[in-house]
Amino acid sequence: MFRGKTLCQSWIRSALALTTPQIQTPRVWQLDDRTTTTVVTAAQQKKQQHLFRGMATGSETKAQPPKHNNRLASSKSPYLLQHAHNPVDWYPWCEEAFERARKEQKLIFLSVGYSTCHWCHVMEHESFEDAETAAVMNKHFINIKVDREERPDIDKVYMQFLLMSKGSGGWPMSVWLTPDLAPLAAGTYFPPKARYGMPSFTNVLESIAKKWNTDRDSLLKAGSTLLQALVTNQNAAADGEAAFEPGSADAKLAEALGVHQQRFDQQHAGFGREPKFPEVPRLNFLFHAYLVSKDVDVLDMVLKTLDHIGRGGINDHIFGGFARYATTRDWHNVHFEKMLYDQGQLMAAYANGYKLTRSDLFLGYADRIYEYLIKDLRHPAGGFYAGEDADSLPTHADTVKVEGAFYAWTWQEIQEAFQATKTRFNDVSPERAFEIYTFHYDLKPKGNIPPSSDPHGHLTGKNILIVRGSEEDTCANFNLEPEVLKQLLQTANDILHKVRDQRPRPHLDTKIICAWNGLVLSGLSKLANCGTAKRDAYLQTAKELLQFLRTHLYDAEKQLLLRSCYGAGGEDATLEQNAVRIEGFLDDYAFLIKGLLDYYKASLDMSALRWAKELQETQDKLFWDDKNGAYFFSQQNAPNVIVRLKEDHDGAEPCGNSVAARNLTILSHYYDEDAYLQRAAKLLNYFADVSPFGHALPEMLSALLLHEHGLDLVAVVGPDSPDTTRFVEICRKFYIPGMIIVHCDPQHPDEACNQRVQRKFKMVNGKTTVYICHDRVCRMPVTDPAQLEENLMDNFFKERI
Repeated sequence: MFRGKTLCQSWIRSALALTTPQIQTPRVWQLDDRTTTTVVTAAQQKKQQHLFRGMATGSETKAQPPKHNNRLASSKSPYLLQHAHNPVDWYPWCEEAFERARKEQKLIFLSVGYSTCHWCHVMEHESFEDAETAAVMNKHFINIKVDREERPDIDKVYMQFLLMSKGSGGWPMSVWLTPDLAPLAAGTYFPPKARYGMPSFTNVLESIAKKWNTDRDSLLKAGSTLLQALVTNQNAAADGEAAFEPGSADAKLAEALGVHQQRFDQQHAGFGREPKFPEVPRLNFLFHAYLVSKDVDVLDMVLKTLDHIGRGGINDHIFGGFARYATTRDWHNVHFEKMLYDQGQLMAAYANGYKLTRSDLFLGYADRIYEYLIKDLRHPAGGFYAGEDADSLPTHADTVKVEGAFYAWTWQEIQEAFQATKTRFNDVSPERAFEIYTFHYDLKPKGNIPPSSDPHGHLTGKNILIVRGSEEDTCANFNLEPEVLKQLLQTANDILHKVRDQRPRPHLDTKIICAWNGLVLSGLSKLANCGTAKRDAYLQTAKELLQFLRTHLYDAEKQLLLRSCYGAGGEDATLEQNAVRIEGFLDDYAFLIKGLLDYYKASLDMSALRWAKELQETQDKLFWDDKNGAYFFSQQNAPNVIVRLKEDHDGAEPCGNSVAARNLTILSHYYDEDAYLQRAAKLLNYFADVSPFGHALPEMLSALLLHEHGLDLVAVVGPDSPDTTRFVEICRKFYIPGMIIVHCDPQHPDEACNQRVQRKFKMVNGKTTVYICHDRVCRMPVTDPAQLEENLMDNFFKERI
């Protein structure tokens, strides 16, 4: 959502002369010419063969083999390549398409999606692969495909229109535009024939085309007026009466906690009913709110949510990683696509949960995300791919993909797998191992998926693993020692993992997105800070990721980030860029800066801190609104972007302004520069009228708490030595949302980023000394590591607060 929604929503509904039938779509969203012959490179042919093998989705018909290439065949985006053989005369988002629309005076049909989107596949198979439907589209419209992950600026503009005009949205997003790119009508998925209370896609196409041909002037006027309203609304100044004052953070905190407690699902955790998303920005806020409020009920909300997510079907118990969302209230049945941004954020959330509780279960969930990333989503050079699809072929002999085929199990498949590898269970018979395993994960002979949550019947007779009880319950039921159960489950899951790897894999989106890799950099850094035996491995992976981003997604000469680059999957080290490069958006800068700040805390690598400062300067130059405050999502004068938006909602990912508010506050303390704090204050005040503030913007409320309450400075004074390292490692192990660590090395004073801190703090009696200060008020210096840990336990650990 974006600022000014109320004004635009009422205006849109009254101003639009064109209306389409009310659309009810099964896809959810959380508040989510002529055919041309194209020369295709060998690398692109290889990628297309991977993408189009068994591309059909559903159970009604099968797609015909590809017959020709359209304009999308020269794209790098996996999503656009999935549509490269459609009979639809697709264009990418480009001036050539807009010029043709203006010349021929045709409306533009804009279809926006992403390569791992289930309903995008369904609509492609049902409509875009159909020659008759394509003929209608080609006759009446200039058709444009956009990958929302590659061009989030385009997606966000038209998603705003969809949300305001229909009240809900999702992907695939279908929008009809004037030749000047003003939106006139919008929807999401349309079926090929009227059903689900929705009109058929061809009927919608023909209805809109008829309206355009018979009442064009009124539509152009409506489009022009709407476009001006959107621009005017986004240029509105901050509400001066709503500006934050001293004490505002505490008032907003109390308001937000009331809303969250009201919406909390006491039985299954999470917030609201199905569909349920992890909503990690909400969890981050609640962790922070607990330390401020000292209210254990607040912590219980976040810990119970992480526990239910970890035990639910949304977690891939076989190997690791989390699906995008659950379709059932109990987190059991899920939408199976695995997105990189979820993995990075959940890795950080579970690491934070571990720091507060020392729960090995939480640490295990975070580590399994790490193992999944390394094995299945990592490019050989160190970057991470965007995600994996929900759909796949049930067997190598099939040509029709279905959702969940890779992840679901029949009773017999597991039974046979255990029998075939019975020696791996040592003294436990495969029959007993099977009995224990099926009890623990609530598996049933006829499947454990209620038909009501499986409308397509893809999971009939199948099981999705879920832990309804606990390890203690299973041990008690079978008279097992915890270590015996742990080893048995590890062995069984490894057996099934090897079996599963023989199945056809879901499609891998090999796009490497800067912003999402920034989230992973944060997650890796926070996991490294847990102080476990795998710290070096986590930190090395983070270091290689940072080097990848600097090498492949950064123009050092112009000091600009790039949005994405493209790999080929597997061990193939190929990396490609678009012919016309897409420069980074606000999220790319904000998320990477946050990742660099977290990496600095994990490594004390000053080069990371310096790069964060450089990127912040570029972000300010490209996106800051000097007149009204806050950051636009896109750059000024971005070609063919009708309005620059300021996002005001933390959803599956935090919005860029929320992350930027925290980054600015932290940078101000690292570099002792008030200008950062002043910019953060202006940013926060711009969004002060959003209500309820902490529910719509939980990540930004966390930043407001830091901005108003101050940060926790840990100054470690001493040479680069094992003693100094030990003190720093103790501090890292605790969840302190506003902690910054400054190493004051008396042997190299000129290298300090904060000279005031460097000059102020000294070693005591020649020993490495730690000073802990909050908002420039410091406690007594500490020279004993045990005392330091005790002090931190008293203030930042669940059992002591």
